[in-house]
Amino acid sequence: MALDSDSIKWLKSRFKHNIKFGEPMSRHTSLRVGGPAEAFVTPENVEDLETLVKWSWERGLSYLIIGKGTNLLVKDNGIHGIAIALTKCLKKIDQIDTNTDGVMVRAMAGVNLKSLCSYALKQGLEGMNFALGIPGTVGGGIIMNAGTSHGSMENVLQSIDVLLPTGDTRRIKKEALNFEYRKVSWRPELTDGHRDQTVILDGRFCFYPSDPEALKRTAREIIRTRKKRQPIGWPSAGCFFKNPASGETAGRLIEMAGLKGKSVGGAEISSKHANFFINRNNASAADFLALMDLAEKVVLKKFNVHLEREVKIVGA
Repeated sequence: MALDSDSIKWLKSRFKHNIKFGEPMSRHTSLRVGGPAEAFVTPENVEDLETLVKWSWERGLSYLIIGKGTNLLVKDNGIHGIAIALTKCLKKIDQIDTNTDGVMVRAMAGVNLKSLCSYALKQGLEGMNFALGIPGTVGGGIIMNAGTSHGSMENVLQSIDVLLPTGDTRRIKKEALNFEYRKVSWRPELTDGHRDQTVILDGRFCFYPSDPEALKRTAREIIRTRKKRQPIGWPSAGCFFKNPASGETAGRLIEMAGLKGKSVGGAEISSKHANFFINRNNASAADFLALMDLAEKVVLKKFNVHLEREVKIVGA
């Protein structure tokens, strides 16, 4: 459902300088592509977020929750409805408990993963080093069960607080979360059947006191290795495809298919890491979609492997 004049009037009145209409999503995604969102809102606080989500739901307006847009490919025609950025209203980190089982830290969904990693390092807390170098926010990291060979969100996440479109909030504990490779889900009844419209507000993480200097040494080595293996300095969305459950990695399959360095328009499969698709020359979303389609078809033909997308594709 498109925004009508009354909806636009209410949004302007309620969010003033925190709303833009026809805002290019290329300004808010790490791939630097994407057409305009009908409305792009950056709520100031949790109360504004709750008001906006409930208002949108009651009027049947679609809304897309984004953090830093690091795992997002927005199509060139843009987004119908409202894009809601959490980076202003959900940006707090605090220590909420210490006991024999470790140190409990709450990080809100709009916090950069980099900031949470830095917080843990400064406090001498072990557990988040696996996420060093992963772009994006805590909320995105949770819903994707972000991870590397050093660990994943599943290892440290204890619970999440979520906002339902009705305005109610719930806490879902770890036992009720279903962790999969690059995915977290829960039973629909836990959020009254509104799972797809539910907003993650924060995560509670359990870390453990450790030697700060040893943690920093490990962190430096992890970052050094990532910089060596991955294309730094080009717009990308991180790994484009999930690794298959067995056999070669997605990047290795794409490389063996002879596609390393292949380009469509301004989009290119990185010559450094074939699971990174980079915006080398003012690419469009259509360029990335065509390159993605090519990789999927060639890998399927050569190796009979269906590549599963890790990047979320949205838009009209």
